Amino acid sequence: MGKRIAIVEDDETIRQNYGDALRRNGYEIETYATRVEANAGFKNRLPDLAILDIGLGDETDGGFSLCRDLRAMSSSLPIIFLSARDNDFDVVSGLRLGADDYVTKDVSMPHLLARIAALFRRMEAMKLPSRAEDVLHRGKVILDINRLSVMWNNVVVVLTVTEFWMVHALVKFPGHVKNRDQLMREAELTVDDNTITSHMKRIRKKFIAVDATFDEIETVYGMGYRWHAA
Repeated sequence: MGKRIAIVEDDETIRQNYGDALRRNGYEIETYATRVEANAGFKNRLPDLAILDIGLGDETDGGFSLCRDLRAMSSSLPIIFLSARDNDFDVVSGLRLGADDYVTKDVSMPHLLARIAALFRRMEAMKLPSRAEDVLHRGKVILDINRLSVMWNNVVVVLTVTEFWMVHALVKFPGHVKNRDQLMREAELTVDDNTITSHMKRIRKKFIAVDATFDEIETVYGMGYRWHAA
């Protein structure tokens, strides 16, 4: 049986079109028109990946609320916002709430399928047994590539799939500056500078939540980011 994808979209035609296209590509699809309907369905059974619109019926930001609820149910479930709203505020808001990706409705189906496949590949890596060579130790941080897990000073830092691979890109070569294109390749994303900035702010906050003195990620203005060398 294929991976189960939930589509939450209030426009019936759009909901059906995306559902049909994804079914043709081997995915099992569940569709919901409202936040309330989707929330009830998710509490009964979580999908393998969720695609959310932001505006849901009378709820202008219903998708944001749903994303927050989903993150409370699962810290690792891949979440993609698929919205007609393309302003920076909405993109940043969606990523701050824990979404892995944000695409607009003018995205081509092949491009959307590639983004979905990239997230699933990352999730599949978690099922593989850990090998010593797949665990990175850099000072206080430990990254388990197969389990997509991060520990800082022996405390788990809960990251989304996208956040994990951005941290991995930095930690793998401490002291080296990684620019936006390099971070995108590592996380298999195609996003703008503001989106990368939003991800980095959220990552920093998650590390600071477990250690208020955390300052390992440095912004190198005009160039990118780097993890401090030990």
